[in-house]
Amino acid sequence: MEFFYLYLILLFTIPSSIQSSSEEAMSRFQQYLQINTAQPTPHYQESTNFLISQANSLSLDSQTFEFVTAKPLVLIKWPGTKPNLPSILLYSHTDVVPAEIEKWSHHPFGAHVDDAGRIYARGSQDMKCVGMQYLEAVRRLKADGFQPVRSVYLAFAPDEEIGGHDGAEKFAESEVFEKLNVGIVLDEGLASPDGHYRPFYAERSPWWLVIKATGAPGHGAKLYDNSAMENLLKSIESIRRFRASQFDLIKAGLREEGDVVSVNMVFLKAGTPSPTGFVMNLQPSEAEAGFDVRVPPTTDPESLERRLAEEWAPISRNMSFSFKQKVPVLDNSGKPIITKTDSSNPWWTLLQNAVQKAGGKLGKPEVFPASTDARYFRIRGLPAIGFSPMANTPILLHDHNEFLHKDEYLKGIEIYESIIKAYASFDDHAKHGGSRDEL
Repeated sequence: MEFFYLYLILLFTIPSSIQSSSEEAMSRFQQYLQINTAQPTPHYQESTNFLISQANSLSLDSQTFEFVTAKPLVLIKWPGTKPNLPSILLYSHTDVVPAEIEKWSHHPFGAHVDDAGRIYARGSQDMKCVGMQYLEAVRRLKADGFQPVRSVYLAFAPDEEIGGHDGAEKFAESEVFEKLNVGIVLDEGLASPDGHYRPFYAERSPWWLVIKATGAPGHGAKLYDNSAMENLLKSIESIRRFRASQFDLIKAGLREEGDVVSVNMVFLKAGTPSPTGFVMNLQPSEAEAGFDVRVPPTTDPESLERRLAEEWAPISRNMSFSFKQKVPVLDNSGKPIITKTDSSNPWWTLLQNAVQKAGGKLGKPEVFPASTDARYFRIRGLPAIGFSPMANTPILLHDHNEFLHKDEYLKGIEIYESIIKAYASFDDHAKHGGSRDEL
């Protein structure tokens, strides 16, 4: 009988404790989501105060850096027993994209949890979930008495959604970052509609391109060669055919989205304005179009530029082009900017094993189809892996009704607990001498 009562006590008390811990973790996640850090006017001070309070609750040191005024980066440190070893950087961004409130079923900054367990909020996938999962994983590890061998840093940076130039870029170039002696960076990934987690070892470089055509103005009724509009339309048609060829590779299942060059027209500018719109009987002397081009690291950038100069904007048709942004595809030595995902990279092997140990399934390494702040660390020669543990989840970043199921969020904490433990315990000092370059 005593055994029976003891069994009942264990049956009801242990799940209750787990449930309480999960509820507290959910509550902290909701608090973070409810802070409106949407561009162009993110409430950075509010998010900074919240993150510092989390660091304090974990008895961890935190610092705030403003590489640009009013754009704070919060850095939290969990010191290791061997601080000379290269450290672990768990990176995330605090800002989110704007949300059209009237097009959401729940307020984008309400962090509403529906009856099915879906957490609706801007940033629930991109990427406040990851930032809080880092913190919750550290919280659990500290509660279990785990002591890291390598120092672990958690960075919460501003402005990723507008390019990261005042956040990650300045951080990566700073003396502050150099002193961290970082050996591996974890940054964001994407949700996965199936049961696998998606790891990213590289990303496509954005080339924001503007093509301009010029020509003599003419009467709207006159037909003549080489007008600005005619030349621009020829270029648009050439670009459209190239885009279709790349898209066909995806549709046929021959390439993933991150493996092709994507080209999308984002603006078209032409015409002579009038008080009622545009002058209808005048052909303009200038016309231009803007394109968002994304270039994977497997593409030969010189070949693409030749296509641009010879086919898309040839001088012979009175065309010219310029870049609003052009992120390098190759590093300074001419090699693709990628992180290795084979046995030569111990961080990759550790990630694979840690995810599997926590009951997760890791998919095939991919090229991230858009851009993340990880590029600022990879370009410095550091390994950086994009990873957001969101399986069985539709990809809703930047979409209306962005959500993450609470079960996936809580499971992600377990995944990061396993990863952080593996990374922070990795001591290859005897073999490699603790050199960051050899890791």
